[in-house]
Amino acid sequence: MLNPTEFKNVTAVTKANIYFDGNVVSHTLLFADGSKKTLGLIYSGGYHFGTDKAERMEIIAGSCSVTLDGQSQVLAYGAGTSFAVPAKSGFNIEVGADICEYVCSFLD
Repeated sequence: MLNPTEFKNVTAVTKANIYFDGNVVSHTLLFADGSKKTLGLIYSGGYHFGTDKAERMEIIAGSCSVTLDGQSQVLAYGAGTSFAVPAKSGFNIEVGADICEYVCSFLD
């Protein structure tokens, strides 16, 4: 489901995931089938994230530029788009003046 507007029948973890001095904040959603997503905001700046599992990042609002680890190509993403990150990898993400809102799905 690309660009979801809501999730039903989930457990929301109330403790926020806070990174980079509060410039990236998310909350974890747990689904009945055992899957997990995070719903978050990325404020203006540049950040690097490592991955354990493969991830799909869906951009809900705003925009960002992304460079996957091991690649030199910078790709731009806006609302309604997504990008995939392999397991045991990472990515650099740059957000301009706006706030980037996202949903991160953790894949097997």
